[in-house]
Amino acid sequence: SGILVHAVYVGGVFSSLKLGLSTGLSALIVGMQPVLTAIIAVGLLGERVRTRQWFGLALGFAGILLVVSGKLTGGGIAEMWPSVVALFGITLGTLYQKRYCTSMDLRTGSVIQFTAAALAIWLPAFLFETRIVDWTPQFIFAVGWLVVVLSLGAISLLMALIRRGVSSKVASLFYLVPPVTALMGYAMFGEQLGPIELSGMAAAAAGVYLVIRN
Repeated sequence: SGILVHAVYVGGVFSSLKLGLSTGLSALIVGMQPVLTAIIAVGLLGERVRTRQWFGLALGFAGILLVVSGKLTGGGIAEMWPSVVALFGITLGTLYQKRYCTSMDLRTGSVIQFTAAALAIWLPAFLFETRIVDWTPQFIFAVGWLVVVLSLGAISLLMALIRRGVSSKVASLFYLVPPVTALMGYAMFGEQLGPIELSGMAAAAAGVYLVIRN
């Protein structure tokens, strides 16, 4: 689970961005994760997805498409394939976590998962990276955010939600990532939010509500 969620998912997304894939296309590709998770969970875990929830999953994906519609440029097959791999990594990692790792202690289990991910990513990093680090304040802040907020915070919350909930419901929360990112971009970088993007945010939120509502 650690290799799939941390090494394959995060590594795949960052690899696509490094190769030149736009953030919009990357978000759209990995944004298919809730639908893919629901499809596999029905057959693998025997989870039941109601018609209302399927509609919510479709509506949420349509919302993502609207939110990132202005950024769907700059990407060919060479740039896209790491994000496609990342999509399957987070999907299979989430399902594996739900089926086999729900009883793990989040603290010791996370140490094992981080260690496995580090070992898995070390070889390609050694082969394809320069391993020269420029310790600028921006880089230190970015790495600190990724380690503390993303890996220790968000992923730990994801694991806790997987333990308590249905996989498809938990996965639907990923639909909220592009809208929240767009709002942060508006607040921090002055990025524009037009009627299309705002409509997409509303659709994504409505889709998540339809999926998680009891």
